[in-house]
Amino acid sequence: MSSIIYLDNNATTQVAPEVVEAILPYLTKYYGNPSSMHSFGGQVGKALKQARGQVAALLGAEESEIVFTSCGTEGNNTALRAAIAAQPERKHLITTQVEHACVLNLFKQLEKQGYTVTYLSVDRHGRLDLMELEAAITGSTALVSTMYANNETGTIFPIEQIGSIAKEYGAAFHVDAVQVAGKLP
Repeated sequence: MSSIIYLDNNATTQVAPEVVEAILPYLTKYYGNPSSMHSFGGQVGKALKQARGQVAALLGAEESEIVFTSCGTEGNNTALRAAIAAQPERKHLITTQVEHACVLNLFKQLEKQGYTVTYLSVDRHGRLDLMELEAAITGSTALVSTMYANNETGTIFPIEQIGSIAKEYGAAFHVDAVQVAGKLP
């Protein structure tokens, strides 16, 4: 019998045993609705509040800023759609050619809805040219969306500089940081 060697841990990975141990009670014993008024759901609500606090501490955010979604795709789509809806008069979006498929697919869909999208290129090392971003961004740009670290190459994008450029033009800045959560400060 041959053994399977899994080499796509950037896409998903086996859940760590300590995580399974921590979550198992909430899949079997404490499965109440965390928003319920009764104590059975209240136990789950306390655990959810604790988890929200842990994530907020990891990100340097406020607990009220943490919204749990089922996956990175849902999180990205929720954040991107909210950012775009906040500036409906702006119809230009900027992203990179190497974004995760969930971002690229959404932007392709938005193009069909009348948005103009600029897809920034990367060099042979996967790095962005900030001058290309500066040349592309305008007062009609609603949003700049980049990943923090490329899920295939590991290239780290200069998010502080990208964020400064977006801010200068009043554009929202979205960062898909799934690959760096817990790995980079």
